[in-house]
Amino acid sequence: MSSSLSGKLSIEVEAKSSAPALYEANSKRLYETPKLCPNYIQKVDLVEGKWEEVGAVFNWHLIYEGKTVISQEIYESIDDEKLSVTFKVIGGLLVEAYKSFKFVFQAIPKKQGCLARWTVEYEKLNAEIPDPKQMLQFAADLIKEIDDNLMIKSKAEYL
Repeated sequence: MSSSLSGKLSIEVEAKSSAPALYEANSKRLYETPKLCPNYIQKVDLVEGKWEEVGAVFNWHLIYEGKTVISQEIYESIDDEKLSVTFKVIGGLLVEAYKSFKFVFQAIPKKQGCLARWTVEYEKLNAEIPDPKQMLQFAADLIKEIDDNLMIKSKAEYL
């Protein structure tokens, strides 16, 4: 068990979708994510602000470890140039174990498709709390489903 309370973990997923398409689904079109990721996201509610703006607050209704949980998050930053978005958790399941918790998503272009990188930055409330490796894997699984559904959607548009 790590003795440090603060940490940073990353996971990368090979995606077939273009980097701009995956970035947009995870930053500019959050209201569509329940359709793109129904096995993990039941719905997303805009609580405060506007969908695409820094400072907007969202309630994510997630299916995590077989249970419905809510994560309230604020758009901390959006970088269209780096295809990166940061969400800071401000309520819900994760605040029970972490003093601070951020999700950073970045879509990195490749010749074909992209590399989807999730990074979590966190500070645990105490040393007994495990590192959030399961939450990072959850984010990776979520992005795989979004990628698969974006590919199905893009193929359907060409038919």
